[in-house]
Amino acid sequence: MNEESKYIDKIKKFVKDQTLVFILIGLCIIVYSFEPLFLTPRNLINVLIQISINALIATGMTFVIISGGIDLSVGSVAALCGIVVTAVILPYANISAAMAVLVIIALSIVVGLLIGGLNGFAISRLRVPAFVATLATMNIARGFAYVYTQSRSIYGLPDTFAWIGQGYLGFIPVIVIIVVLVLLTAHIILSQTVFGRHVYAVGSNEDVAKLCGINVANIKLKVYIISGTLSAFAGACLASRLITGQPTAATGYELNAIAAVALGVGGMDGGKGGIGKTIQGILIIGVINNGLNLMRISSYWQIIAMGVIILVALIIGQFKKED
Repeated sequence: MNEESKYIDKIKKFVKDQTLVFILIGLCIIVYSFEPLFLTPRNLINVLIQISINALIATGMTFVIISGGIDLSVGSVAALCGIVVTAVILPYANISAAMAVLVIIALSIVVGLLIGGLNGFAISRLRVPAFVATLATMNIARGFAYVYTQSRSIYGLPDTFAWIGQGYLGFIPVIVIIVVLVLLTAHIILSQTVFGRHVYAVGSNEDVAKLCGINVANIKLKVYIISGTLSAFAGACLASRLITGQPTAATGYELNAIAAVALGVGGMDGGKGGIGKTIQGILIIGVINNGLNLMRISSYWQIIAMGVIILVALIIGQFKKED
């Protein structure tokens, strides 16, 4: 009887740990039952392309939320970097794809360091609450994007600029390969490095982390720089995909990123989660959005779906606490 009880406990633990996987499978079955095109190779690749930008932003958000913070500026940082990159590349009609990639990477790092560093400095050194600090930079970054462009999009970019956003290596989109590499790198950093362990420690209990000799302010600064840089890179990739710089780009993407991480973690508690859980959250959101698109349901329902996802994540997290 004791062995049987242990076996049942193992099954319960497995089901609890893999809740998101079962939800994802269930969603795929439901969407497929309404729209058989969902499971075609072409559409599945389309889903991966659709979630790519959110995946980059959510990866940075994972670091921030695990550390016990939040970053509301990610969508605006993405938009600003998209404008900066397209403005720099626009005059160079004959730029090569390789040079365009170097420009995208370099400017993403610069914008990410500036905005992410500003967030991190305000939060870690000046002790400004993360919500307030990132809300301020959200408006600053978006405002600069509007001021520079006068609310107009930047068109006429060279075709080579689209290589990251629209190019393929074989049958696999370049953007998907990039996202996989970023996710893998982030997973290794969080799970296999001292810095990753410190991020979890700060999110679990900041005071205890200080007593253990961890430079909490330095960790917070770094996670916001990571979030800012990945958000900036995501914005540049989005501009490459659209071959346009738009000041309105990535509006509401902070909600998508928070929803993905919160769903994976089961709430907004620091010290929990990881890239694996975030990937599950990203895929669930991607399947929901793609399913709604295939069924020709208004995009406004996708906004409602994001709110529901966050609420469900918080409820799941509360049940886990009670367990």
